[in-house]
Amino acid sequence: MPGARTFVVIGASLAGGTAAATLREEGFDGRLVLIGDEPVLPYERPGLSKEYLRGTIARDRLQVRPAEWWEAQGVETRLGVRARSLDTRARTVTLSDGEQIAFDRALVATGVRNRVFDVPGAHLPGVFQLRTIGDADAIRRAARDARHAVVVGMGFVGAEVAASLRQLGLEVTVVELFETALFRVLGTRLGRILEAIHRDHGVALHFQDSVERFEGSAAVERAITRSGLTLDADLVVVGVGTQPNAEVMQAAGIAANGGVRATVTLETPSPGIFAAGDVASHQHPVFGEIRVEHFDNAIKMGVHAARGMLGASEPFDDPHWFWSDQYEHRIEMAGVATTGEMVVRGSLEAGSFAAFCLDEQGVLRACVSIDWKRDCRRALRLIRQQMRVDPAALADPDVDLRKIAPA
Repeated sequence: MPGARTFVVIGASLAGGTAAATLREEGFDGRLVLIGDEPVLPYERPGLSKEYLRGTIARDRLQVRPAEWWEAQGVETRLGVRARSLDTRARTVTLSDGEQIAFDRALVATGVRNRVFDVPGAHLPGVFQLRTIGDADAIRRAARDARHAVVVGMGFVGAEVAASLRQLGLEVTVVELFETALFRVLGTRLGRILEAIHRDHGVALHFQDSVERFEGSAAVERAITRSGLTLDADLVVVGVGTQPNAEVMQAAGIAANGGVRATVTLETPSPGIFAAGDVASHQHPVFGEIRVEHFDNAIKMGVHAARGMLGASEPFDDPHWFWSDQYEHRIEMAGVATTGEMVVRGSLEAGSFAAFCLDEQGVLRACVSIDWKRDCRRALRLIRQQMRVDPAALADPDVDLRKIAPA
């Protein structure tokens, strides 16, 4: 009967919010409950380390849907509470405030949380992590009176925060455990190019080092590294990785790769319960088991999971694409990088290129570009179709990737 079913979305994240909106937009007229541990409606996170942190866009620009949309669409929101447990047999979810909600179908989109940086002085005022819009507000307020910022970690969030704080006029120092910027994503060769961009903008970079402790009286004043460096710091932002919020599914034993296990359709081993976004460790037709943490993926998985909840059974085969804006530069990546052959279109030395990553069989698996228009997005079709591509064609900027054929 129309309106007789209850769907629950656990996680008022970008994936969860997108899924809830898609359910309504595609005709679901039953009871729809959206649960989120933050006291705010779903919003987009990429701007937190970029435009929003710099104060160039307003808070409402980050919303997944306008605030009034949720009430108008009859979406029941439970904000500022978390899902404590989910009973896959009884089909109930219990919230941290004791409320229990029975459901017919559910989506787990609980995202990730920042890893704790457990060193002496990490509790001092002026030491921040960035995950929520409240975190971004606090860092932006602190940056107004700060002169020396230390960023711990140079993954995407750390690199973006370093760029934003530098653009706000602060002296910025980065301490990174690995040998170059975004090492785990880009590897050494491409990471060095991003490293050079930050150095050119005046960021002091210390690689293969780590912060041993923070010091200060009323607030943080300096960071001491393992190698013995003393770094002035009246503002610190720590970004040392994330951890999936998969605890709600632990009792059901549905966990893999640190997240919530899901099939190619995004349904978990428990029928009628789906997973999407950063927490979802899903079987991918191209890449195998994978868990991806980025904006575009969260949106697409949210839409796909919602349609699965409504009965669709297509596999989720998006090859994954994301971007990062740092200073005046645009970094894009499609697919999942491999350790095979790299074919470059453009110039690594000039810092304007698309680099194509091939596996041992010559199949295109990923593309990384910096300040190179179109080709990273155009490579998505080739990655999805697992094409063996002629390296000469990939290297030739006059070859249109939309028309390229398998080797």
